[in-house]
Amino acid sequence: MRLYVTGSTPRSTRAIDNLRRVLESELPDSYDLEVVDVYEHPEAAAEHQILAAPTLIKLLPEPVRRIIGDLSDTERVLRGLDLRARDGRADGEK
Repeated sequence: MRLYVTGSTPRSTRAIDNLRRVLESELPDSYDLEVVDVYEHPEAAAEHQILAAPTLIKLLPEPVRRIIGDLSDTERVLRGLDLRARDGRADGEK
């Protein structure tokens, strides 16, 4: 997975923290996350057609998925990554 952020802004920091929280909860020690600062690596942003940040791209397994925003909505992140909560339900389901 790659998370594209814009520097060390509060929104970028929040997205990183939110994503790590979800990944550690759902995929402890089973994920590969690369954080890319689009200010430092504009070529990477252009190559993957990043138009807004933060943007998370899940490359594998296919299909490629994109989630834009601060990743604070756990249920949306899980759905976007094609993941289910450990109890077999999407986070927030009863």
